[in-house]
Amino acid sequence: MDRLMAEGHKVRVLDNLASGSMKNLKQWESHPSFEFTRGDLLDRETTRKAVKGCAHIYHLAANPEVQAKKAGPEEHFKQNIEATYSLLEAIRGSTVNLLAFASSSTVYGDAEVLPTPEDYGPLVPISLYGASKLACEALISAYASMYGFKAVIYRLANVVGPRSNHGVIWDFTGKLREDPHTMEVLGDGKQSKSYLHVDDCIEGFLRGVESGRQVAIYNMGSEDRVTVLEIADIVRKTAGCPDAKVILTGGVDGGRGWKGDVKLMQLDMSRLRSIGWTPMHNSAEAIRLTAENVASVRQ
Repeated sequence: MDRLMAEGHKVRVLDNLASGSMKNLKQWESHPSFEFTRGDLLDRETTRKAVKGCAHIYHLAANPEVQAKKAGPEEHFKQNIEATYSLLEAIRGSTVNLLAFASSSTVYGDAEVLPTPEDYGPLVPISLYGASKLACEALISAYASMYGFKAVIYRLANVVGPRSNHGVIWDFTGKLREDPHTMEVLGDGKQSKSYLHVDDCIEGFLRGVESGRQVAIYNMGSEDRVTVLEIADIVRKTAGCPDAKVILTGGVDGGRGWKGDVKLMQLDMSRLRSIGWTPMHNSAEAIRLTAENVASVRQ
């Protein structure tokens, strides 16, 4: 949103603030090109009003939790699938000509090809979150094809950066605040994944919407991956607790942190690269920058 406003666009935001904060919008509150509505996509009338008159929509609303203990089946169904359906119904017959959707690398499940390309299949998600995102992709593809608007779907690696309030970096920082001498790591610590800095994510979103295709799907991540133990090491150093003892839980299903945790993930970004996007940060840099920001916020 900040980028769109800075570029001179008129921006309307619909958010229930379940995980967001008005502090992030403060600089734009009185701007004539900015409009904020506090509401939920599940409210059909609110969604219809929010969509009215819009040309492009960036759909990032979802419950982002992969762990089942943090979000169950009904929550994923309502906040991800049903919310997306509500938005698509509002778009149908409206002035919207493009929908950009934040999907997830979790739609691939335990991919046997790394880096994983967009045409990899079959797609067999192993988490309810991944399943809900894949369902949203299918709905968006069908609606775009039937009702004449363009859709761009981004399968994202783990996005990190300023304003983070959940995820592994947030969790590790919180654990060190409670006990600067020890850090619990879920799983065997060998889980290895790609991390994408939010600045690179924004650039990718803006580049992808220029594709011109009816339905375009792009992977977006960094060019490498890091292990959970490497993340723990970065966070310990950033938090000033380099000697904190790491305690591994061992995890489930061969070292996963929890049921549904994809152990290895790295994306092939050739498709997005071919239209001019390149990530500026690798995974370790994205982690470090985020850890520094989270540490300063939580002081």
